Amino acid sequence: MSQARQASTNELLGYPGDARLLLVNADDFGMYQSINEAVVQSFKAGIVCSTSLMAPLPGTAHAIQLAQENPEVRLGVHLSVIRDIGHYYWEPLAPREQIPSLLDEDGYFYTIERMLVMLERTRLDEAEIEFRAQIETVLAAGLKPTHVDWHCLHSGGRSDIFDLTMGLAKEYGLALRVASHPFIEQVQSQGLPTDDYDLLDSFSVDIDTKSAHYAHLLRDLPEGLSEWAVHPSFGSAESQEIDPGGWRVRRTDFDFVGSPEARAIIDREGIVLVSYEQLQTAWQNRA
Repeated sequence: MSQARQASTNELLGYPGDARLLLVNADDFGMYQSINEAVVQSFKAGIVCSTSLMAPLPGTAHAIQLAQENPEVRLGVHLSVIRDIGHYYWEPLAPREQIPSLLDEDGYFYTIERMLVMLERTRLDEAEIEFRAQIETVLAAGLKPTHVDWHCLHSGGRSDIFDLTMGLAKEYGLALRVASHPFIEQVQSQGLPTDDYDLLDSFSVDIDTKSAHYAHLLRDLPEGLSEWAVHPSFGSAESQEIDPGGWRVRRTDFDFVGSPEARAIIDREGIVLVSYEQLQTAWQNRA
């Protein structure tokens, strides 16, 4: 007997096979206030349909308050065990003595420049302790996350970390960002919907030509599900002080995702904006 055909992500989400789906997720909600406010604005007046909350960050409490006040802001958990701004510190949510392999010599998460060291040292059981602590913190705030993903660690950085996180996603009834090959094939083979293409991270897009590049990508968007990880911020004085190397990336993201041009192209091209809430429902239905 021949094997049954595997359903596509489009079919699993209830769309025709030739539909062009786009998930625009605002990463780094909770990092600091200018990001938090820009994310909410990008939901209200832009093309952002999902965001990912960093649970241990200095701006987390402010982000949680905004999420509680704006229930249309649907969020996932942005597992945050790598610092990408060297002078910007945050505390792990698990006790330090329980997760020593995740921490540097000063007791903080490793910076992105030392990510390979972190990946070599990290014990899987300790990663699970901190990941659970971050997920549970979001749940304890009364929020209902839709998905889980990673800050800086694309696809978890290691196959066993990916598998661990996928197990946690299933346990907590969440979807998982599956944003690169071969993980896409691995998860789709289980009958679960994922991105069909490698994730677009806005930090990889040239700032000076960003608007034109985004517009080109929208016009050429393929059939299936594409995902953009954008990083909106107002680019305020706070943003420039905290994030001198990244604030322009964030401000130019905000400018495009909230622009009439972005909405007009999406409408003209017949692109369907989707959210992680839809993937979460499909994942739960396959449980």
